[in-house]
Amino acid sequence: MPTEFKRGGFRATAGPRLARTPESARATRDMTVPFSKWTTEQVCGWLEDCGLGHYVNLTRQWVVSGQTLLLATPQQFEKEMGIKHPLHRKKLQLALRSFTSKAMEKSSELDHIWVTRWLDDIGLPQYKDQFHESRVDGKMLQYLTVNDLLFLKVTSQLHHLSIKCAIHVLHVNKFNPHCLRRRPGDENKTSPSEVVQWSNHRVMEWLRSVDLAEYAPNLRGSGVHGGLIILEPRFSSETLAMLLNIPPQKTLLRRHLATNFNNLVGLQAQQEKREYANTSGHTPLTTTAKVRPKKLGFTNFSHLRKRRPDDSADYICPVEAEASPVLNGTPHHTQAGFRGLSPMTDRNSERVDHVGPRS
Repeated sequence: MPTEFKRGGFRATAGPRLARTPESARATRDMTVPFSKWTTEQVCGWLEDCGLGHYVNLTRQWVVSGQTLLLATPQQFEKEMGIKHPLHRKKLQLALRSFTSKAMEKSSELDHIWVTRWLDDIGLPQYKDQFHESRVDGKMLQYLTVNDLLFLKVTSQLHHLSIKCAIHVLHVNKFNPHCLRRRPGDENKTSPSEVVQWSNHRVMEWLRSVDLAEYAPNLRGSGVHGGLIILEPRFSSETLAMLLNIPPQKTLLRRHLATNFNNLVGLQAQQEKREYANTSGHTPLTTTAKVRPKKLGFTNFSHLRKRRPDDSADYICPVEAEASPVLNGTPHHTQAGFRGLSPMTDRNSERVDHVGPRS
C-alpha cells in the first residue's frame, strides 16, 4: 500500500520522481537567455519546477515575458496570479531576485522536498505538512522571519530557537545538504565542533551510549539537535532533562545526565551557558513559552528587492558580516571554532525572545 511509505502527512520521497528534473527543464529553456526575455510558456514551466505549478493558468493569461514578473509587485502577484499565500509570494520574489543578483547563493540549490527531510533531521517532523504546503525551500530558510515561522504554525519559543540554530549550522556549512551527522562515530573522540552538526537522531544515539536509552524516544518532535545544544546559551542539562521527562526527584539520574552533557558540549560552551545563566533578567527555556508576532504591514517582503542595512534584523537567523563568506563562496571552515558564530552569541539582538507572559 502506498500509505506505508507516508511520512509526516505526505510522501516525502515522491517529489523528486514526480517533478520535472533540472535536465528536462533546461531542455525546454535556453538558460543563456536572460529571464526577462523568457516566453510565457518558459515562465510557466519554471513556476512548475519551483513547486508553484498551481498558479500557471492565471500566469499564462497575464505574463507576456519574464520581464512581467521582474517588474511586478507583491500586490500584482496576488491580484494577477492569484497568489494569496504569503510564503508563496515570498518564494517567488526570492527566486526572481536570484535572476537579478550576480551572487549565486548555495541555499537556492535545496528544494522544498529537501527541507522536509531537514525537518526530520532537526527533530521537528510535525511541521512537515506546513512547510511542504508553503513550498519552503533552502533559499526561503535563509530568509525566514519570526512571522514566517508563526504563519507555519511554529509558535514554540524552543522550536524557533531550534530552527534558528539549525539554519545557522547551514550557513556555516555553506548550505551543504549533507552537513548534518546522522550516524554515530567514535564516541571517545567527539568534539563540540562535530556535535554542533548532530541530527536529532544522532543526539538520541548519544543518549543510548550514556545509558539513558529509555528516555531517548522522548526527544522525537522536540527540536533538539547538536546545533541547539551547542549554540544556544540557555540550553542546559536541566533543559534536556525536562525534555527527556526525567523526574526532578531522580537527582542521581539528572546528575549523571549533567556530567555527560558537560563532557559533550566542552569547556567553552559550558562557560558561555554559565555566564548567560548568571545575567540579570535571564529567563530559563521552557517547553511552554510562546513567540508573539511582530507587527508588519502587507509590504513586509518589499525589502527583498532593495535591502537596507537593518533589514536583516527581521530574519530568524540574520546573515551577519562574519557569515558572509558562507554566501559568496570563499572558504569557511566549521572546525575553526564552532563558537563566536554571531547570530547565536549576539544576545543584544535576539529575535525570538518575544514570548508571552513571563513568570
